[in-house]
Amino acid sequence: MLVKETALLRLVGLRIPVLLFLGPRVLELDDDRCAIEIPLGWRSKNHLIGSMYFGALCAGADLAGGFPAAMIIRKNPDLRLVFGEMRAEFLKRADGDVVFRSNSVRRVAEAAREAVRTGERAAAPVEVVATVPSRYGDEPVARFQMTISLKVKARAVRAGAPAEDATRRAAAGSGARREPVGT
Repeated sequence: MLVKETALLRLVGLRIPVLLFLGPRVLELDDDRCAIEIPLGWRSKNHLIGSMYFGALCAGADLAGGFPAAMIIRKNPDLRLVFGEMRAEFLKRADGDVVFRSNSVRRVAEAAREAVRTGERAAAPVEVVATVPSRYGDEPVARFQMTISLKVKARAVRAGAPAEDATRRAAAGSGARREPVGT
């Protein structure tokens, strides 16, 4: 578990309490990948069938796809994130701690750079695969496809600053970052 990143994720949970309630842990976060684990327990379990509730599965996919963007936004406070769409395929029961993996971090970072550069909304497709390593190894229990959309905050433009100034402020926060996303 990455302690610093997990602490930051749980700080996000102060604004989105359901995420804090589920007790997610960041297992991996770098320029290419993000892995989030949600433990199966009374908070996340569908007690009728003994596996993870689909809402908790969707929250895990949200985190694996969106947390890298949140880390980018932390350095670029004029950026805003929304999910444009989400599709889910539930393949088998998630009857253990679930690990959500996304290999789309680089795409999200490119969309953030494009939004900052152009001042327009930029979208990135994100795939997340959920597994239960203790029961099924790397075999997926669910797959998610989402679209993450990023744009420069409208308020920065409406406050009297031209769009180019808001974009320039956001770009100053992003720079040509070379270190991994989670550092």
